Amino acid sequence: MEDNALTFGAMVKIEKELAMDFQTEHQKLFLNLLFTSNWLRHMDMERLRPHGLSPQQYNILRILRGANGRKVSMGYVLERMLDRAPNATRLTDKLISKGLVLRERCENDRRVVHLLISAKGLELVNALDRDTERVVGTVAGKLSMAEARAVNASLDKLRD
Repeated sequence: MEDNALTFGAMVKIEKELAMDFQTEHQKLFLNLLFTSNWLRHMDMERLRPHGLSPQQYNILRILRGANGRKVSMGYVLERMLDRAPNATRLTDKLISKGLVLRERCENDRRVVHLLISAKGLELVNALDRDTERVVGTVAGKLSMAEARAVNASLDKLRD
């Protein structure tokens, strides 16, 4: 597989990418975060496309794998999603139709649905781990651990 970070072009300064000057560093930060987020999302979509997955579906599979064989509710999945998509049930239905996720109705309350990753789903998400780590390393590896820690602290502070 090609190096996705290179496929989408090397990131250059945001001023050049957007061909604009910024009024303030805060404006530049805001637009830079949006632009970089979209760049990363597009890279992830392209990486997962050959496997027939969207980033949200991949996230659901990872959440179900993290449940370690336990049946979980859709609410459990939604609480842990990176992108709490309103269409998570539809996304899960697609995973079920592909045989990647199993759905069971709760015996005590038929309104409650339990989800479980299938063997096929577990095999796929495990197979994607190496590629995921490679992409993370290609992108985030441009920063030292201290720089990554500082960026993480800053992003946490923005959401505080």
